[in-house]
Amino acid sequence: MTGEARVAAADIARLAGVGRTAVSNWRRRFPDFPRPVGGTPSNPLFSMAEVEAWLRGQGKPVHLPEDERVWHRIRNAAGDADPLGLVAALAAALVAVGHRRLQQAGDAELRDALPPDLADTPLPLLRAVGELAADRGDAATVEFLCRRYAEAQPRRPQSVEPEVAPVMAELLGPCRTVLDPLCGFGPLLLAAAPRAERLLGQERDPALARLAAARLAAARAGEHDVRPGDALTRDAFRGAEADGVLCIPPFGERAWGHDELTNDPRWLHGLPPRGEPELAWVQHCLAHLRPGGHAVVLMPAAAASRRSGRRIRSRLLRTGTLRGVIALPPGAAPHSAAAPHLWVLRRPGADDEVPPRVLLAACALDQVVPTWRSFLHEEAPTGAARAVPVVELLDDEVDLTPARHLPAPPPPPAPVADLERARAELAALGAGIAELLPTVSARTRELTMTTLGELARAGAVRLEQTPMRMRADAGDRPVLTAKDVVVGRGPTGTGTAEPGAVVARAGDIVIPVIARGVTARVVEEEVLLGPHLYLVRADPRAFDPYFLAGFLRLTAPPGSALSSRGQRVDLRRARVPRLPIADQRRYGEAFRRLEEFEAALARLSADGHGLAERIRDGIVLGELQPGP
Repeated sequence: MTGEARVAAADIARLAGVGRTAVSNWRRRFPDFPRPVGGTPSNPLFSMAEVEAWLRGQGKPVHLPEDERVWHRIRNAAGDADPLGLVAALAAALVAVGHRRLQQAGDAELRDALPPDLADTPLPLLRAVGELAADRGDAATVEFLCRRYAEAQPRRPQSVEPEVAPVMAELLGPCRTVLDPLCGFGPLLLAAAPRAERLLGQERDPALARLAAARLAAARAGEHDVRPGDALTRDAFRGAEADGVLCIPPFGERAWGHDELTNDPRWLHGLPPRGEPELAWVQHCLAHLRPGGHAVVLMPAAAASRRSGRRIRSRLLRTGTLRGVIALPPGAAPHSAAAPHLWVLRRPGADDEVPPRVLLAACALDQVVPTWRSFLHEEAPTGAARAVPVVELLDDEVDLTPARHLPAPPPPPAPVADLERARAELAALGAGIAELLPTVSARTRELTMTTLGELARAGAVRLEQTPMRMRADAGDRPVLTAKDVVVGRGPTGTGTAEPGAVVARAGDIVIPVIARGVTARVVEEEVLLGPHLYLVRADPRAFDPYFLAGFLRLTAPPGSALSSRGQRVDLRRARVPRLPIADQRRYGEAFRRLEEFEAALARLSADGHGLAERIRDGIVLGELQPGP
């Protein structure tokens, strides 16, 4: 390993055995932390030698297993370029030649043994990969290279969650031939391998196609054929038919070849609109199915209801081609936090009758296959599933979203004992609320007033505003945000005390700079303040903080209107009485008790509404009945 090897933040975290947040904190806190030597602003790269030296200088242990050192050599050889081509070449060479020849053959012999398109692969890297494979096996080494590439380039390959691929393959069942027309680095084909005799794959990126083929070969997946090219515009398997097709199309792709494919014979169910690329992939999958074969396609939820695709959805239903739409949990689709759908399709034979029902379901991944099998066996569906009559779906919208056609799940029944306990707590809270109100009497003398600005100019109070821009979502210190102050909760942000940051101490007063109404809050413990906040700090021997907060809340005038969020608070013009500290404390105690009263009143209202809703729902759903 040379001293020029470079590592990203995630690699440094592995090196030191910490999380990535810790690395971000080190970069901000320590001026001697190594500077980036490459990469991009969002993904900087650092000298590995400098990082290791810095970690040892900080007394932090350095852990880097051999496979990670091999990976860093690979990425260092690729420089700032995408290492996919190099990773794919190394994986392909390993499965073509084997680790023993990579280790033992001389340079000339090894060059002759390599396929011609791999002859330029760096020999030192080939031998390093061979040594790694000798220790952990060829298949495990190929999987390591694939996994580390996917981690380093998380948005590059068309990936799939590891739990999703087996579910999609199991929905197909045993098949002689399985096709994935957009196979990425092969996760769906690998999942289908135990149930298939022959695997066909196509991938737009030639390097990614090579990597997928290497994975299949290393896993001994049987007969397989992975070809490069865009399956929609340059179908590498034109005329071929498969027993099953698996596909994860790119969601929302615009440049998918709409104009040049207008008269394509694959569009048996209608020309896909330009904004419906997923329906083009669905029909491509169907075009490669034998009669009676199934396709399982991971689709965005919007494809079930977009108006532009309703004619094609209608045709899929009328011909008996679409057999099920199953909503998966959020995050099951690559690069998306939304909840995708699985479409299960079947190419009907010439004499097949159109099934009268289609499965619409929403379930966890481990329930997808049992739900589908129950539907096939015409068993009564369980859970969030329903065999919906096709005629019920053929309206003006042809909305296939499962949630629209499934009954809402009933709320869990509330035990009567829990309701009675909540009733007792509500009664106790209500009984004590009035006692929180402070006692008051008519004022007997006029108060001499001053302004907060005058007090600040005299040095009696300190008035400070937090930075307008700062991150409140990264770091390890609690951050009190403006919204926290308004809603009366504890700090919800996290951050670091960078230069210019404002830290509030116990007894300080914080006020949002922009608000619909002025909110002044006394801080009870030290906390880092987020953006758009005023801080007022006074000597507790001269000013009671609750006294100041109470008057600032009521007398700070609004400034100019800014937006729908509210107005800027003109804090310096807030009027404050000049009173001895003993009188201030009486006022402060009254303001503090009023805050407690308002908080208890809000809690009473929320708890009361919640209890009423639980009782009403229980009666309506038949779980409760009125008492005698």
